Amino acid sequence: MPIAARPRRASGRTAALAALTVAAGTVLIGVPGTAAAAPGDNGDVKIHNPDTDPGDPRNEPKVCEFYLDALNFDALEHFTYTIDGQGNGPNAGTGHLSGSATADANGAAHTGTLTLPDGLYKLVWKGDNWQGAGKQKVFTVDCTSPSASPTPTPTATRPGGGPGGPNGGPPAGGGGLARDAAMGPVAGAAAVGLAAAGGAVWLRLRRRPHGA
Repeated sequence: MPIAARPRRASGRTAALAALTVAAGTVLIGVPGTAAAAPGDNGDVKIHNPDTDPGDPRNEPKVCEFYLDALNFDALEHFTYTIDGQGNGPNAGTGHLSGSATADANGAAHTGTLTLPDGLYKLVWKGDNWQGAGKQKVFTVDCTSPSASPTPTPTATRPGGGPGGPNGGPPAGGGGLARDAAMGPVAGAAAVGLAAAGGAVWLRLRRRPHGA
């Protein structure tokens, strides 16, 4: 007579695993995501010369007068900032500044023109709801005047006068006058006239018969 097979009962281990799986799924469904970034600190701040337009992505780490330019933050976000001297040597900054700013609808903000004594400084820029140290920039204030232009070397003058004058002194034995200076227009004409008169006299004497 055949014997009917009895249904197998689930082992205790299988039941426990099933219960853990259900519990884990419930916990994961009820917990919100934790990977979201802190709001507001996704932008950046730059040091700019007053002649640089707001929104320029360059940072200018050596300035005289300057302003702070923030971009890509949350709309209408409020910030505070501090600027303090850095270092202990002769180039250490000795000034201090602090202030605040508010971003516009595009997440941009900038300060007015700022001044500090020459030296090395660090900016710390923070939003009201930020965690951590905030955005930081190290820069140098240098308002020293540019070096003076070198003095032009004077042009050496040639003997006998300035540039374009005669070279050297007058030739020896010429009565103390340079040859070019002695032969002026009047003297040249007189010399030509004397030569012509002498030639005419010589021709007359040659044409006279001998013994005349």
